[in-house]
Amino acid sequence: MQFGVSCGYINDLGFVTHAEKLGYDFAWFPDSPLMRSNIWAMMAIAVQQTQRIRLGTGLAIPGLRLAPVAANGIATINRLAPGRVFFGTGTGNTAMRTMGQRPARVAEFKEYLRVIRALLAGEETEYTLNGATHSVRFQNTHLNYIDLDHKIPMMVGGFGPRAQGLAGELGDGVVTGIPRGGSIANVRANVERGAKAVGRSLEGFETYALANLLMLEEGETLTSERVIQDCGPAIMANVHYLVDFVRETGTAPPDYVQPIWDDYMKFHMSRDEATRHMKLHESHYSYLDRGEARFITPEIIRNF
Repeated sequence: MQFGVSCGYINDLGFVTHAEKLGYDFAWFPDSPLMRSNIWAMMAIAVQQTQRIRLGTGLAIPGLRLAPVAANGIATINRLAPGRVFFGTGTGNTAMRTMGQRPARVAEFKEYLRVIRALLAGEETEYTLNGATHSVRFQNTHLNYIDLDHKIPMMVGGFGPRAQGLAGELGDGVVTGIPRGGSIANVRANVERGAKAVGRSLEGFETYALANLLMLEEGETLTSERVIQDCGPAIMANVHYLVDFVRETGTAPPDYVQPIWDDYMKFHMSRDEATRHMKLHESHYSYLDRGEARFITPEIIRNF
């Protein structure tokens, strides 16, 4: 088992350096431009401040940049830290939701993955933009503007069975979360299904999971203020995701949020409609919104 950290604040890059000294294996940099520091600026600095730890996008979003642009970005970073870089990508929850847009559809995500994978492998591939399809490839690679000689693994974000299947079909790893993405056994089954469909081997395939962990101090309980404040941001980020998911798919909310669901939806719908999409994700993995603290009950903490 390996452990990693995530850093979205450019002034906190020393956190990544410290994690490397402690023996952590990898660091992820989020791609939510209306909420975090710029992903490429952070990575360019981080690779020069570290020596061993693996660094990657966590997760780069199709709707924010064209596939060739994203491939160029990570291949440029790979030039600074050859063989120490990976490309994580997902459909885009907060990155797109905070702009009032939907994440990438599965079909367009699959095409994005296909193009990225081909370009990072140094291949020529078909690329469609604005209805026109042409062959593309990286040019002048011998001039070392980028590094394709050292493999850049592609980790595919998957919180549902179809995206997890795409990870098996096109990725070198899958990124999911507990409990939202399902059990690791189910995730692996979906990955294996995708790989089997195209005849791929999963040798060397990696599985990453966002997990919540908090150690209680002596005398603390699940109602202690520190526990609520430390657990709250991660728990509510999952609830925020489900608000959009349930509304758009018409599915019932999962059991682990049922105890607070109706009450939370009343709270959320009381917000101003024009800015509701921004308020929903404003505290994403950063802090516990004062109005949402009451939803962090012992039962909910145990469920996560």
